[in-house]
Amino acid sequence: MLSVTSQHALRALSYLATQPRDSMLGGQELSRNTGVPKNYLSKILLVLGNAGIVEAVRGAAGGYRLARPPQKIPLIRVVELFDRHTGKRDCLLGLRQTCSDDDPCTAHHAWRPAKVAYFEFLESTTLLDISSEEKSRTVRSAGPAGRRSKRR
Repeated sequence: MLSVTSQHALRALSYLATQPRDSMLGGQELSRNTGVPKNYLSKILLVLGNAGIVEAVRGAAGGYRLARPPQKIPLIRVVELFDRHTGKRDCLLGLRQTCSDDDPCTAHHAWRPAKVAYFEFLESTTLLDISSEEKSRTVRSAGPAGRRSKRR
């Protein structure tokens, strides 16, 4: 349902959400820990920065971090940056600008419950919600002294 770009953006953001609020994470480290190709990630982070979702700082102590607390960033805010169709909520069949109960396409009544559930999920779920699993995976992969093991 989501484009690869949206998936990569959500993966990177959910990882950033697990980091201490005052820390910066370098692009190369973020790429390595999320599996998002570095050049692709830099383009995604530029869009997210322009939208006010991440902050970027250049220099030796620089990197990326969330611009706002993860509980304040609903998934819809991220997804609509990369998936143009998300904001429009167009007709499933592409027959109409907007499909409505008053003027439905042939798929409208079958698609409507799934579409409503999908948008309710994106609007009510935050980065904090999806970062909880990432955080527990990171904790489980920590070494005996609390160090994170390298991911491959």
